[in-house]
Amino acid sequence: MTDTPKTIAIIGAGINGVATAIWAQRAGHKVILIEREEQAGEGASFGNGGVLAACSVVPVTVPGLLRKAPKMLFSPSQPLFLKWSYLPRLAPWLMKYLSHANAGEVRRIARALHGIIGDSLQDHLALARGTGAEDFIRPADYLFLYRDRAHYEGDAFGWGIRRDMGFEWDELERPALTEYDPTLSDAVGFAARVGDHGRISDPGRYVKALAAHAVANGAEMIRATATDFARENGRITGVRVSTSSGEDTIACDAAVLATGAWSKALGEKLGLRIPLETERGYHLELWEPSAMPRSPGMVASGKFVMTPMEGRLRLAGIVEFGGLDAPASAAPIALLKRQLAEILPGLTWAHEQEWMGHRPAPADSIPAIGEVPGIKGAFLGFGHHHVGLTGGPKTGQILARLISGGKPNIDLEPYSPARFVY
Repeated sequence: MTDTPKTIAIIGAGINGVATAIWAQRAGHKVILIEREEQAGEGASFGNGGVLAACSVVPVTVPGLLRKAPKMLFSPSQPLFLKWSYLPRLAPWLMKYLSHANAGEVRRIARALHGIIGDSLQDHLALARGTGAEDFIRPADYLFLYRDRAHYEGDAFGWGIRRDMGFEWDELERPALTEYDPTLSDAVGFAARVGDHGRISDPGRYVKALAAHAVANGAEMIRATATDFARENGRITGVRVSTSSGEDTIACDAAVLATGAWSKALGEKLGLRIPLETERGYHLELWEPSAMPRSPGMVASGKFVMTPMEGRLRLAGIVEFGGLDAPASAAPIALLKRQLAEILPGLTWAHEQEWMGHRPAPADSIPAIGEVPGIKGAFLGFGHHHVGLTGGPKTGQILARLISGGKPNIDLEPYSPARFVY
């Protein structure tokens, strides 16, 4: 892709950063991965639902959200939580976010997301080929689970958008659903089954395996916290970092900012005002369950995913706003357990693990992918909201091509960092 190999500093070793590293190496570049955690693949890349959810193009901001949200916040049975002390800080972002809750904006966002996640299974297979990480990729159906047909038809707007994007699905009434997966209780009376999807059997180990492949092929992994960028004549020349031994500057020809929900402050160093919040997500893992669903499924009433993984069943989802620093809440996990008891009654397990992490939530629900205007060699790759694992491989491929001076076969305008310049 390029006759001039470069040194690329990638800030963040989650799925977006690691995918960028592998594709950049394949293009002939030298890679430095800068990660503040002890290992790659932590944070949202570890704790996600594990579904390669190509059809998850419909954002949360559907028409009617503004009317429904207040009731959801005050109901313990709804999957929306807020730490009220955080509301003053959240309010400016929230106003921007809710401004997109209309049909025209949802269709625009869906088209943009489809460009990044619409062929996720094949994108992951292409990324993982020859790395050893391909062993974690499992082709699978993806089920959307409803109480009954009327409940499903209440989501007609979203399903219409998926149809417009070219997705097809089977409608399973209760008898057909029982035949497909007898573990599901009568509380699930209807399902939409979307084929040609996939799941990752252990997301944390998957990303770590990809990172290990990058390191084995010459990438340098540095544990440090990026604090700023070094620039000269309008070009990136390095990344300033803080390490256990002090301050340092890592020289590079280009830098990729891929630190998820922590990307806002570093974006400001590049002259960007990014309306980015953390959407706190939770998961509950049930090890050695007495029964295992056949396929990953989105429980429509609870807005969480049940995904079969290696040795355990993971329940992941819930939306909570409360910033990056507050401790985890008990109520989201309690809600996951109550809803699980309705869907898989009588399920037992050997032990359980809880987790809370941070999804990067841009106000327009569209990831930031591309070069920063006016700064040669500064690139963004974050903000995938609920579909970071799903869209990581395509994001990395796009960024590697841009870094190499190529032109991706996709319109990048919707993802452009230019929308954050002030």
